[in-house]
Amino acid sequence: MAQSGKQVTYQRIGWVRYSNRLQLSERVAFVAEVDNRVFLSEFREQTFSLRSAVRYTFHPQIDATLGFTYAQQYPQNPESDLVVPELRPQQDITLKQEIGKVKLNHQYRLEERFIRKTIEDELASGYRFNFRFRYRLQGEVPLWHGETQEVKLVVSDEVMLNAGKSIEYNTFDQNRLYGGVQWEVSPALALELGYMKWHQQRPSGSNYFNRDVARLSVSHKLQLY
Repeated sequence: MAQSGKQVTYQRIGWVRYSNRLQLSERVAFVAEVDNRVFLSEFREQTFSLRSAVRYTFHPQIDATLGFTYAQQYPQNPESDLVVPELRPQQDITLKQEIGKVKLNHQYRLEERFIRKTIEDELASGYRFNFRFRYRLQGEVPLWHGETQEVKLVVSDEVMLNAGKSIEYNTFDQNRLYGGVQWEVSPALALELGYMKWHQQRPSGSNYFNRDVARLSVSHKLQLY
């Protein structure tokens, strides 16, 4: 890596996610998510984000979502206290299919990222902008099924690409390879525990993050109609 000029930083991260889905009608749902990520080695904040979205079901196999995320990116350097906010409108479409007992989801997402500008170790006025395109292939395999409970194996791979005038070297942004086990406690509540291998290229083009991530997800569904 030294000969190629690449610099790779290894990190261990813990990620806790809570998602609430309010089903307003047969086709329309409101989704709210809270994500909190921490560095495990120093046990300090890495990223905190809030997301809200409206999801519309065109067909049992087609969903579309219009959403917005507010995120705070905490410093990679523990000696810095700079927190960089980001405003992120986003749109996505999910195509669903079944192959035998396996359920597949193809999610295509477009994000418009407004990231607060910085000068050295301070926030500056204004935002830098870029697009980010995301594609995720996810598979769900049933492992056990009871009357009201179910256990699934969840496997996914997601690639993200940057575009825009501010992008010079990191058109490839990151890749997330994930595997986990989901326990549907009831039709309204699901718990998921998994592991993610997360590779990310930084704006310089020569700096990379290699991350091992343990993720706990809690999903809550409420039907209001």
